[in-house]
Amino acid sequence: MKLIDSIAGQAPGIAALRREIHAHPELCFEEVRTAELVAQKLTEWGIAVHRGMGRTGVVGIVPGRDGGKSGRGIGLRADMDALPMQEFNRFPHASQHPGKMHACGHDGHVAMLLAAAQHLARQRDFDGTVYLIFQPAEEGGGGAREMMQDGLFEQFPMDAVFGMHNWPGYPVGSLAVSPGPVMASSSEFKITIRGKGSHAALPHNGIDPVPIACQMVQTFQTIISRNKKPIDAGVVSVTMIHAGEATNVVPDSCELQGTVRTFTTEVLDLIERRMQQIAEHCCAAHEAQCEFEFVRNYPPTVNSAPEALFARRVMAGIVGEQNVMAQEPTMGAEDFAYMLQAKPGAYCFIGNGEGEHRDLGHSAGPCTLHNPSYDFNDALIPLGATYWVRLAEQWLAAPRPGKAP
Repeated sequence: MKLIDSIAGQAPGIAALRREIHAHPELCFEEVRTAELVAQKLTEWGIAVHRGMGRTGVVGIVPGRDGGKSGRGIGLRADMDALPMQEFNRFPHASQHPGKMHACGHDGHVAMLLAAAQHLARQRDFDGTVYLIFQPAEEGGGGAREMMQDGLFEQFPMDAVFGMHNWPGYPVGSLAVSPGPVMASSSEFKITIRGKGSHAALPHNGIDPVPIACQMVQTFQTIISRNKKPIDAGVVSVTMIHAGEATNVVPDSCELQGTVRTFTTEVLDLIERRMQQIAEHCCAAHEAQCEFEFVRNYPPTVNSAPEALFARRVMAGIVGEQNVMAQEPTMGAEDFAYMLQAKPGAYCFIGNGEGEHRDLGHSAGPCTLHNPSYDFNDALIPLGATYWVRLAEQWLAAPRPGKAP
């Protein structure tokens, strides 16, 4: 593995910062303390800082040896927010704030980008400009979209943007990237069936919404099995059903909620259209009323092919081709998707291992994302930072598409 020596040497100090962030998690758009720490370190290293983009976002600007005169730019993004969940770990850097936890490794993402920032600021062994994007509110708040609406790409012109996420289960020392969809869209639905309440012993006097809901839930799965192409990925999950308050009363209404995941907008369009048709027609068939709500949250995260292949070559130069894995698409969602809709780029995974790295005091649960026993693996910091640095250096040195070298 070809790590940058100075980054490896500074890794313990960066790991201490990571643990400080882990102990003080902040939820989406509340990352005031984290943003202050990030801005403080960037300023300490001589990096110009822009604050308040996307409410609590921070952008660091690192011009190269040419002072950025080439006009080329690359964006490197790390997310900063924590999750609204209770941490079960009891090691010294466990969350000090009940009901808040860095259970997705965003503390580690910040640390890896800070480690890269420190090296880039000292060496500046590139022409052009590296933009360090510390983004708020990935966990449901759409912080990437908020930063873009505040002028991220207009104020900081970049040719491409790249993101990275730690991935439990992938071995430490491995990286993964692939072209095309790598994470799914995320949508939510809420369907209210309005029937007519009655005594449970006299159901003929009412319109029972519960069997209508049962029929609806089953029929939704025919969208997946019979409406979309079998080779297209899609998930419809009804995760909540609420109805009734007493065993001897047919309720007036029943509410269904859940999520839809796809890798393409076309499949999402199909699923939403068919869900609404099924919901409305099921209700109509039983003389009930239907209220259908469908909210599209994050779009699919789709890596552009040239950038994904470029990133793969950079990875292979660091860890060897045998340790660069094909990125298995996941039905999880990621708001970096918004940035990839606006700019070429790639979102990659870095192996976080199986959890053996956790300090004494971790709980008995698995070291998986969004789990109360999770902790980021600090051994990733030198590798993740080395990848960021080499990616920026090589991207800015590469000929522009259509330009002579």
